[in-house]
Amino acid sequence: MKLLRAMREPLKYVQGKGALLKFEEEMGYMGQRWLFVCSNSGYKACHDQIEESFGDKDAYRRYEIFGGISSKGEIAKMQKIVEEDNIDAVVAIGGGSAVDTAKATAYYSGKKVVIIPTVAATDAPCTGLSVIYNDDGSFDKYLFYPENPAAVMVDTQVIANAPVKFLIAGMGDALGTYFEGLASIRTESTSLEGTGITRAGLAIAKLCYETLRDYSTQAITACENHVVTPAFENVVEACVYLSGVGADNVNCAAAHSFYNGLTSLGGHSAAHGSCVAFGTLVQLVLEGATQEEFENVQGYCLEVGLPTTLAELGITTDEQIKQIAEAACVPGETIHNLAGDVTPDELYAAIVATDAMGKKVAE
Repeated sequence: MKLLRAMREPLKYVQGKGALLKFEEEMGYMGQRWLFVCSNSGYKACHDQIEESFGDKDAYRRYEIFGGISSKGEIAKMQKIVEEDNIDAVVAIGGGSAVDTAKATAYYSGKKVVIIPTVAATDAPCTGLSVIYNDDGSFDKYLFYPENPAAVMVDTQVIANAPVKFLIAGMGDALGTYFEGLASIRTESTSLEGTGITRAGLAIAKLCYETLRDYSTQAITACENHVVTPAFENVVEACVYLSGVGADNVNCAAAHSFYNGLTSLGGHSAAHGSCVAFGTLVQLVLEGATQEEFENVQGYCLEVGLPTTLAELGITTDEQIKQIAEAACVPGETIHNLAGDVTPDELYAAIVATDAMGKKVAE
């Protein structure tokens, strides 16, 4: 019997300028005792509007600044607070690591989770999984949940106020969604959630790519000027919702394996989305994409400022490339969703070729 097809997404998605002023109105049904897991910048960007949304409502709110990465130790610390303070719902305020920490905390505590992204740098807010790291910062595992977040609230003015580099990184993460989804369907792989892939899942992934192509340049200009425009709203939706729900309901492939391989080097500073964008170009080479298709995607990266060479990711030696290739091809990595599978040697060749084509364009 073939796998059942399934769709997963947040129960509620709210987006718009000033959305946080409606936090209590939109989310108050979840309970009276709240734990907000915040990044430093997230606390500063969102605290006052959230507090204003409660007005004179008698609800308990605890704001905790978390340690910086979604590590086992950080999750355990937040779990203890949930138990001691009898928390009803956990809220993430921040980037991908704050989101992943709050999701894991809520899951292990049996509570609902609300996600408030302060940047559109990854598609983590809508997905039913977390990337968990060891306390030393090395990659540990993907933690999959039985359901997606109860709600996601995106205040687009908060996103517009953040540095534009985060939005561009989000574009890179979202860029991989459609191409990785196509690869997964070709090999009849499962979705990221382990089910059969629906046509709706791929349609969302395709709309994500089309939205990026149509509106990214306008959205970057809006973000540089800290204003919210229709094009900016569209791209934020693509980076947060379409990419997250798309990826969840299709799957990852070589682009995300390339990123995981890169983390094995330790201490890298390149954004997740920047690595995924370059990994998408690597995947196209692995799949034997035509020059026209490759240049189309490479041209998009150049247009919005995503990397097309290894040097832009801080990769400078042959030994580093070989280590990335080995780590990206370990059993269980999503690169094995590609047709014909991929060996470390094949991935090494594709990385070198992608970098060489990027250097040519840069000349």
